[in-house]
Amino acid sequence: MPGQRVWAKWIGEYADDVQCDAYGSTWATLAGKSKRTVMLTAHADEIGFMIKYIDEKGFIRVDRMGGSDVAIARGRRLTILGDKGPVSGIIGNTAIHLRRFLSGPEHAPEVHELWIDVGADSAEEVAELGIRVGHPAVYQEGMMELGNNKIVSRALDNRVGGYIIAQVMKRIAASGQKPDFSLICLNCIQEEIGGHGAMMATHRLMPDVCICLDVTHATDTPGMDATKYGQVKLNGGPALTHGTANHPLVTKRVIEVAAEAKIPLQHEASSRFTGTDTDKIFHTRDGVPSALVSLPLRCMHSVVETAHLDDISKIIELLTQFVLSLDENDTFEQSLQSLP
Repeated sequence: MPGQRVWAKWIGEYADDVQCDAYGSTWATLAGKSKRTVMLTAHADEIGFMIKYIDEKGFIRVDRMGGSDVAIARGRRLTILGDKGPVSGIIGNTAIHLRRFLSGPEHAPEVHELWIDVGADSAEEVAELGIRVGHPAVYQEGMMELGNNKIVSRALDNRVGGYIIAQVMKRIAASGQKPDFSLICLNCIQEEIGGHGAMMATHRLMPDVCICLDVTHATDTPGMDATKYGQVKLNGGPALTHGTANHPLVTKRVIEVAAEAKIPLQHEASSRFTGTDTDKIFHTRDGVPSALVSLPLRCMHSVVETAHLDDISKIIELLTQFVLSLDENDTFEQSLQSLP
């Protein structure tokens, strides 16, 4: 995984140790004063497509990989990660002039209706490019600045999370303050298809407490109803989730740290599941006291995911102060005496 190697090399400048597991989840460790550990997690994978069929004319059909939105797929440029290296292609789009002659009303395509052109004229030419069934493909759109304080890109969900947790380790390492808890920063694989990387790595690492960092829907764009989706604003600060996987004592500590550091918090409710790696982490073995902190993000699972730089800075500060707030006597365990 080239992206993980880039992340590992960068964070390795500030960590005492960097390791990965069989499937590619990668973590860095910064030693603390005690044997207790705090884990910050993000995920390195992104949504995309997978090659499913190649016809005799060289056109390629795909299936979704993760929560890819096929409604925005037509007319996009792709990179197929083949055996001989990256291959560029396009997702075809029948011209609007011709579509009006097709029967029935316009509709978003089904995934099996998408076709990819890599410039080949036969299945044999596709094979010569090193492409076969099972290879992944991702959009080509990269990053751009929007205004003076926003960034736009595909895969901010959740590459930005890997950036944030690496910055937390850098800050703590550079500060000269040795935390009481050893810090583990874990960049997981396969979150978009079920949280498998987080589950495997947590079973191995078993931290005493965990903050899972992901993105959440900013609901401040046209057409969004806060009564249905909650209220989260871009540049409103980190969003803290309550309920389900989120341990009340860990969320309480996050609130206290935010108040002390004068960092604004937004709040979200989770009634059944969070839809993030937190769902796989908190019930590992005997349980890991966990909380979900999220970066507000507009246009999630698109090529124009939008985040605010001030939100990113505030989350880096929040997680840094959370790690430094931990005392070796903190357990985050419920007791019979603490129950109502």
